[in-house]
Amino acid sequence: MNLVDKVKKNTILILIITIILLFIILKDDFSNIVLSIQTMDKKYIILAIFFYILSLSLKGFSNYLIINEKKKISILEAIKHNVIVQFFNGITPFATGGQPMEIYMITEHRIPALKAANQTIQSFIFYQCALVICGFLAVSYNAFFSIFPKVKILQSLVLLGFIVNIAVMAFLILISISKTTTKKITLFIVKVLKKFKIRINEKTIIQKIEDYHQGFQEIKKRKGLTIVGIGLNIASLLCLYIIPYFIAKGIPSINQLNIMASLAASAYVYILSAFVPIPGSSGGMEYGFTQFFGNFIPAKTISAVLIVWRFITYYLGIILGALLFNIEKKEIK
Repeated sequence: MNLVDKVKKNTILILIITIILLFIILKDDFSNIVLSIQTMDKKYIILAIFFYILSLSLKGFSNYLIINEKKKISILEAIKHNVIVQFFNGITPFATGGQPMEIYMITEHRIPALKAANQTIQSFIFYQCALVICGFLAVSYNAFFSIFPKVKILQSLVLLGFIVNIAVMAFLILISISKTTTKKITLFIVKVLKKFKIRINEKTIIQKIEDYHQGFQEIKKRKGLTIVGIGLNIASLLCLYIIPYFIAKGIPSINQLNIMASLAASAYVYILSAFVPIPGSSGGMEYGFTQFFGNFIPAKTISAVLIVWRFITYYLGIILGALLFNIEKKEIK
């Protein structure tokens, strides 16, 4: 199956999932939800869209600094690439489609494939560090202020997700310290999994370890870039996490959601969604949003906020990414 066929297949899947989710959300109170969306203060919706675009731009700027090829790629091109990545992340399970496309787009600027792969790995490492830091701050904030008293089970799942992210970060650090030790541990785990009839491509995993080790060697040479890159990724996540606050501000009856609660609740939602093996984490994102933000947003208006939030933070990225991808293809031809 070629790339075009995969895109079409995944796009159809997303449309089906979207229709089902919209039916579930709208079926009990269609008229009131539509009315709430129509009467939202549009300036706050514009602010929410602005922060989404800012989030993408900050991540794109981080990627531009990593590539550091001023004659081959501009800041605007790096940002455009990041928007296109949103499209491929959005239509693939666990957002696995973005990284290969990012490598491909970088190589189209006459940058060697190995260097492009290393740059993409560095970008992922910076993002993973930022995600863990934001998750730690959110979990700590809730531990002190107990802002999610109604969702004990989900808190446990989020804590598990946070631990998994820390484990990923620890594994990446181990790769940076000793790829030999990492390979031995990995091969042992593969051997155990094979006893349970789980098929795993050992060569692919070993190659990934080699790639990540090389990526870390590049990071060690550019310590200043590491600090700036992680900082930009944290800023990008905070811009994404604050979006529900502005959407809620557009409805006068919502007055309990403050900025800190929005940041913490969003961090929880995104950590929780990592477990959902469906493009865009559909279903899990919506459920997590209603459960965590339901502590601050009345039941009669949360569906309206959810629909607008999901459109801005997911579907808008897919739409913009698809449009820019088509432009990119024409430029390459």
